[in-house]
Amino acid sequence: MTSSGATVDPARVAVVWDESLLGYKLSESHPLHPVRLDLTMRLATTLGVLEGVEPLVPAPAPDEEVERIHVASYLDAVRRAPFEGDDPRHQLGTTDNPIFEGMHEASALVCGGSIAAAREIAEGRADRAVNIAGGLHHAMADHAWGFCVYNDCAVAISWLLDHGYDRICYIDTDVHHGDGVQAAFYDDDRVLTISVHQHPRTLWPGTGFASELGGGRASGTAVNLALPPGTRDAGWLRAFHAVVPGLLRAFRPQILVTQCGVDTHHEDPLAELSLSVDGHRAIYRSLRALAAEHSDGKWLALGGGGYGLYRAVPRSWTHLLATVLDRDIDPARPIPAGWTSYASEKTRRPLPTSMTEEAPTDFEPWGGFTEVEVDPFLLETRRAVYPLHGLDPQDTRD
Repeated sequence: MTSSGATVDPARVAVVWDESLLGYKLSESHPLHPVRLDLTMRLATTLGVLEGVEPLVPAPAPDEEVERIHVASYLDAVRRAPFEGDDPRHQLGTTDNPIFEGMHEASALVCGGSIAAAREIAEGRADRAVNIAGGLHHAMADHAWGFCVYNDCAVAISWLLDHGYDRICYIDTDVHHGDGVQAAFYDDDRVLTISVHQHPRTLWPGTGFASELGGGRASGTAVNLALPPGTRDAGWLRAFHAVVPGLLRAFRPQILVTQCGVDTHHEDPLAELSLSVDGHRAIYRSLRALAAEHSDGKWLALGGGGYGLYRAVPRSWTHLLATVLDRDIDPARPIPAGWTSYASEKTRRPLPTSMTEEAPTDFEPWGGFTEVEVDPFLLETRRAVYPLHGLDPQDTRD
């Protein structure tokens, strides 16, 4: 039983995992090194979060599934790249997207994991599912982008659209704009994409302005909440709760698909938001509550960015796994010595000693006025998109 009371049978939660998901053969200096996945699953296991859980072992997504989002010629290029070398046309062989042996197979496996998680929900065996290896939200139809080769988020959403869902809300909490998923569904009014990210004037990829709203009859289904560098937990949560719940009430999604990147952390080397592990835990609890209120509890959670490989990602995503399973961890829980011993063999950096940073996560809800730094940014988003859903951007009840 968790501190908030268990609300879901762990048997109704699918956790996708297999060590084959560590197959991204990247150099130790690459930010997306799969050690972050290994350390997360080891920490969750040693804390008992996964006790009694039988992991769902993924199979690589076949070409026809990956081609829901990516063109066939791009798949061919990814397959050839390890043998033929750099391919600037498809952004393969860049600093962000280095070529490695088995690139296609490893990327297809991540897609297969997210499809498998989606299938468990769609076919009624689970209410929630999580694939922390997923969340590769930048990949575009014909090229790699931002560490992402295939866009498993978009592939899973497309799969769900063909298997009983016609109102899907995708919420992206990564520090970078969820540009690949937005692009995939920009003209599709069945998918509401909401991205909360660092402002594009200050961070790659330079997209995700409030004015990006969706095309044609899908206008209003692309939502971008861009926040200033330095935003901390309270500001992030204030902005999120001022924008997202009202849109969910209006859109009435049948399922939430969430990209839970943790590169918003204050120690992350690639960005400048300032959230804590405690803030991440609060985000996951908010997503869980929103799924319970607006999508009949149906929630597919994916990983994403996060480059504090030893101090931030393992703790934050262990909190994610615990939240999805309704096995919430006391933030003051000490880090087990066995995990610390294992992690210390891989890094010389100081390791955390508990599951908290003792950061407060209380926030003052937006009151309709411009009072703190995030308010102009959340109001810009509300003014851009709320009227398209029949909502009043100035009315705090909406």
